[in-house]
Amino acid sequence: MTLQHHDHQHDKACEGQCIIDTDQHHFEHDVIEASRHQLVMVDLWADWCGPCHFLTPVLTRVIPEYRGKVRLAKVEVDEGDNMKIAGKYGARGFPTVLLFKNGEEVARFHSAKPDHFVRQFIDEHLD
Repeated sequence: MTLQHHDHQHDKACEGQCIIDTDQHHFEHDVIEASRHQLVMVDLWADWCGPCHFLTPVLTRVIPEYRGKVRLAKVEVDEGDNMKIAGKYGARGFPTVLLFKNGEEVARFHSAKPDHFVRQFIDEHLD
């Protein structure tokens, strides 16, 4: 039997801030303002969307690897006024993933992607 090593430092770096849920009312603070201090990836998703359910575990595996350098803000587009966020950023299908840096969108991708794609996507925008 092999025991998996559990990295407690890894947990502490992301505790309570690497992956969050946000909405129309908190988007400015959770994404725009936060992106002035770290990269913020926004996952625009819907419960009925099959590819969204494939992408979610990829993002939840990859984001903590960056130890707080990247925040993931998940936006369920069908809740409340959240579709306004999708409209503002011209999301035509889901999932749409936006990357914010210094208060601006700097990149995006659509549809489900594998771990290595998401890592490369992030790495291209880290300082």
